[in-house]
Amino acid sequence: MHEDMIARLWETLQQRKANPGPNSYTARLLAEGEDEIIKKVGEEAVEVILAAKGQGRQRLVEETADLLYHVLVLLLANDVSWDDVQEELAKRHNK
Repeated sequence: MHEDMIARLWETLQQRKANPGPNSYTARLLAEGEDEIIKKVGEEAVEVILAAKGQGRQRLVEETADLLYHVLVLLLANDVSWDDVQEELAKRHNK
């Protein structure tokens, strides 16, 4: 199976925040601020729903990847770590 791609992506996002490049979509989103990031999360969530309602498996996979990316950017913008989310999931799993 694939290595932990979310952990790899998280590391890349942190690097983009620390060292924003002029061609980085992540850096641009972070610079535009929370409202723009929230807007993108909402758009991607709707696209996941539409994909699930008949656009096929591959489209659902693609849109879910887009949503996860934008959620991670939102977490980063709010100084919430991926580890924080994993810890919360672990707590819920152990209940």
